[in-house]
Amino acid sequence: MKLFHRSQIAPAAVLAAADAFFRGLGMTTTANAPRGRTFVGPLGTLRITAVPEGGHYTFVEAQTDQIGESRLDKNVKKFFVQIHRRAEPAHTIEAAY
Repeated sequence: MKLFHRSQIAPAAVLAAADAFFRGLGMTTTANAPRGRTFVGPLGTLRITAVPEGGHYTFVEAQTDQIGESRLDKNVKKFFVQIHRRAEPAHTIEAAY
């Protein structure tokens, strides 16, 4: 499954946050590139890239080897929320119903 997020955080900071977040889940890094990481663990395989995109945005893309919405996909979404909170600490995420 592919997921993406746009942020105002620098790509290096996004990848540092990814290292901390996914290693905390018991995943290990198998590939370490300047713009991406590959994590492997009991939940599956995750490839995450963070590249500058037009101006001051960073495009963060995560691709898992899971089909449907797995536990790994849910953790990727939690990571995106963590990145969003870093960019805008005062913003509160509320249900829209």
